[in-house]
Amino acid sequence: MRRRLVSFACASAVLAGVLSVPAVAEVVGEVGVDWIGNDIIVEAVADPAVKGVTCHVTYFDRSMIDRLKNGNWFEDPSNSAISCNQTGPIEIGDIELDKGGEEVFRQGRSLIFKDLLVKRIYDKANDTLIYLAHSRRVVEGSAKMAVSAVPLYGQQVTWTKGKP
Repeated sequence: MRRRLVSFACASAVLAGVLSVPAVAEVVGEVGVDWIGNDIIVEAVADPAVKGVTCHVTYFDRSMIDRLKNGNWFEDPSNSAISCNQTGPIEIGDIELDKGGEEVFRQGRSLIFKDLLVKRIYDKANDTLIYLAHSRRVVEGSAKMAVSAVPLYGQQVTWTKGKP
């Protein structure tokens, strides 16, 4: 029995190290846009691998009345916006450095297969962190996107694994 517990604990630790934990969003604003209950939601997302950077992501949230009125229950607009800023001393942990970047945040945006994603890309040549918000659908992608950049040039930045 003890051997199984040790094996389970080791496997859990390895799995936790392999899987990145996406950031958790906190709703900081909710703006009503019409009389049927549609809202614009503003969420704060702290980058879990880059201390001192917070992104504010906004998106349109359809009301139940709007869904009933228009009959398209499962559709949600892909519109979103993002603004990322330094909100404290910057400490960069173990981040992906390839051109594909790394997922920082993901949130389901419809009942069927649509996510709002935020990815972080490090632009080494310009010493800048780029945050890209976009929608992903299983069947087809979305061309709607928003981008924000946090320049590191001239800032006091701590790289826990050494600057690349």
